[in-house]
Amino acid sequence: MQKQEIYQQISALLIKLFEIDESDISPQAKLYEELELDSIDAVDLVVHLQKTTGRKIKPEMFKSVRTVQDVVDAIDELLNTPES
Repeated sequence: MQKQEIYQQISALLIKLFEIDESDISPQAKLYEELELDSIDAVDLVVHLQKTTGRKIKPEMFKSVRTVQDVVDAIDELLNTPES
């Protein structure tokens, strides 16, 4: 899966799950400050991303995530890392 596809899926999830306006979503958008997600929203996002990717997401992967692009990069890394 290409990063652009990952970005589109994450954008769709943000719109569907949290009713975020599509115009507010950009790669640089800060999840907490600009998109107003809280820690519970972040957990919901991770759960849905696990279902979408079919891979287990370790909490430490998302500790440093701050922007939409950070989420895209983390999922891209997850998908390109062999399962252990």
